[in-house]
Amino acid sequence: MDRLLEDIRDRELLRGRKAVVVGAGRSGRSASALLAAIGANVLLADTNETLDPTLVRELGENVRLELGPHSRSQFADAEIVVLSPGVPVRRMADVLADVPPRKIVGELELASWFTNSPILAVTGTNGKTTTTTLIGEILRRSGRSVFVGGNIGTPLCEHLLGGGRADVIVLEVSSFQLQNVHLFKPQVGVLLNFAPNHLDYHEDLEEYLSAKLNLFARMDESGAAILPASMRGELECRDFTQARKLWFGPDDAESSNFEAPHLPGAHNRANIAAAWLAVKQLGVTRAQAAEAIREFFPLPHRQQPVAEVDGVLFVDDSKATTLDAVSAALRSFDRPVRLLLGGVFKGGDVARELVPAMRGRVVQVGLFGAAREIFEPALADEFDTFWEADLEKAVKRLFSCARSGDVILLSPATASFDSYKSYGERGDHFKRIAEELA
Repeated sequence: MDRLLEDIRDRELLRGRKAVVVGAGRSGRSASALLAAIGANVLLADTNETLDPTLVRELGENVRLELGPHSRSQFADAEIVVLSPGVPVRRMADVLADVPPRKIVGELELASWFTNSPILAVTGTNGKTTTTTLIGEILRRSGRSVFVGGNIGTPLCEHLLGGGRADVIVLEVSSFQLQNVHLFKPQVGVLLNFAPNHLDYHEDLEEYLSAKLNLFARMDESGAAILPASMRGELECRDFTQARKLWFGPDDAESSNFEAPHLPGAHNRANIAAAWLAVKQLGVTRAQAAEAIREFFPLPHRQQPVAEVDGVLFVDDSKATTLDAVSAALRSFDRPVRLLLGGVFKGGDVARELVPAMRGRVVQVGLFGAAREIFEPALADEFDTFWEADLEKAVKRLFSCARSGDVILLSPATASFDSYKSYGERGDHFKRIAEELA
């Protein structure tokens, strides 16, 4: 047996105690497996009654699955309740009324109890995945063994149970995860930016920002908080951390001269600046960082060119699910843009937050799917705007109007769940449409 797994199983923390995990997705299943490994009696609860009950077979004999509406009885006598990231505490208030708040945690918090490796954690509204992945690549180039996961890829619980070891753990962390941490303490924490998002989940902007800042709450002067200079005025008025505060921006002299041929735009320069400040705290040299940054390619669905047809460039930025992310993408282009918008709107003011970035750049707007009632009133008076029921019709209509040198940009400012299982599936469909046009 791997020594790390032995160490986990030797913990007496929850042996023989009742643990309830809410949500049977990948994060919830990995939390259940870890709890079973340390001897807890685990109830995995999910409201989706169509789930396959055999899901629990591989999780351990101490895990049982219960499907259907949640009830107070499920949580009676629970020593710990682990909420999956997509489950807001406030929406569970009635059934969790008898559970002390200190016993309600997330998978991230649970996993952090079982590792001594230094943690570098990245949060923010936009750019988290790109920056987290870039940090991991820089650290690997510097000779470290690295685990990159959390809100992307592999949950930390799953990594630990697999016997994973790393010199540094690099995590993308969401506001959902950070609402349910009590002891989680990274050595380096990064806040990339902040803009309206997830207002369908959080009660208001203040709750959303407070969740982000909870990343830094337990850090002390031995740790480093990497923070955006654009928020300095607001953040310096808040008592949210004892960590050393280091500020970054897209035009920092120390970081702006990295060669990054595949990461265009001011938003990516800011991401690079944050990444460099973060890895610098762990002893990475400028030369090591420069090599990794120069050779780093953007991840799929993040301003990814997918085809060029008759001089028209098709760019997949399906990951841009907020107004702020679309604005950042638009500022990266010096060519006329025909913009695709549509899907499940997550909040914000289109006229105030998006229109200024569109002016002088966007020559046509193709709306598709849901949120027509949000975008059309704000855009139709100023931009050539139309609506189609689905993405394929919108793309083909834009292409019929496009000229050589134009960009057709899928940067939808929305979640994808009106028509697709994920932003990745939406981006893949866009790519197939472009390839068929070729």
